[in-house]
Amino acid sequence: MNYYNRFLLIITLIFFFPHVAAQNKNKEKVQIFYYGWYGNPTTDGIYYHWNHEILPHWKDPKWNNLGHYKGGDDIGANFYPELGNYSSNDTEIIEKHMKMIKASGVGVVVISWLGKDSFTDKSTKKYLDIADRFDLKIAFHIEPFYKNITEFKEQISYLIKTYSSHHAFYKKEGKPLLYVYDSYKIPKEEWSKLLSKNGSETVRNTNLDALYIGLWVEKNDAAFFESSGFDGFYTYFASEGFVFGSTVSNWKFLADFAKDHHLIFIPCVGPGYSDTRIRPWNEANFKSRNGGKYYENMFDAAVKVHPDFIGITSFNEWHEGTQIEPAIPKRTRTFKYEDYGKDSWFYIKETKRLTDKFLKEK
Repeated sequence: MNYYNRFLLIITLIFFFPHVAAQNKNKEKVQIFYYGWYGNPTTDGIYYHWNHEILPHWKDPKWNNLGHYKGGDDIGANFYPELGNYSSNDTEIIEKHMKMIKASGVGVVVISWLGKDSFTDKSTKKYLDIADRFDLKIAFHIEPFYKNITEFKEQISYLIKTYSSHHAFYKKEGKPLLYVYDSYKIPKEEWSKLLSKNGSETVRNTNLDALYIGLWVEKNDAAFFESSGFDGFYTYFASEGFVFGSTVSNWKFLADFAKDHHLIFIPCVGPGYSDTRIRPWNEANFKSRNGGKYYENMFDAAVKVHPDFIGITSFNEWHEGTQIEPAIPKRTRTFKYEDYGKDSWFYIKETKRLTDKFLKEK
């Protein structure tokens, strides 16, 4: 290599790669919830989740014992995936999904995790390896499978020791960022033992230290986040108005609360909500996509409160109809699935547009 070419290479390294790194860091401000719990007979021996049960109502017995879907053409979802009844353990599917997420402009994939040796843990290494090839990061959405903070700590210990050294494992300023779903199910006094600096089982200043993000549901959760030791909170739900946290008119209150208490606030947005295949009694929470307008309005509301991050619910939560993954028109003898219109990739493209708009303002 002559001196001139060396000079060009050095200039490229100095000016181009820091710019790319900064761009990628910026994209990490948009994070999308991802579900790796799907299975099919070809890959896994049986269906997982495509054959979802019809859930009973919490108090009306007329919705009890309604059975479950068979899978195939008859799935537990109001939309039908372009990729069919795929397996979350299929390497080709994971690659296709990461390619879609990369195209959407999102930087972090937040995978739902149900603990050591669970179905969702089975392919975690695959997700990390393939995400890395697409220059994406993986964070974790901890489902409420644990019974107490002791079990939670044991599981987080496994998670961090097993995966945190991977290049694609997402960290903010050196710390993992962990979303804790249904965090309110354990009392704040118990969480404080684990998450407060002087707690009896504290993880602070240990190798289990992380940014622990709890779920804000109702207005009185303010008391929970004042003393539980969480580093921040997220709203998750894509049905606007379903609870206090998912009501966009309350996001300024949440943003101000976070600022006053030095916490991270992550408002979550979604393209719509449609879950009546698995919850036929839940029509009240249906939210029409309105040709993309619902998504745009929710995204704009999140941008308005100037958050550090925005969460997207979801890439592929098909049961609740919040997915941006491509869906196709489909009709069976007994049911007509919803769809996105002429373009199955509409919400991938719309996510890119909305994400770019948000990041320009950062």
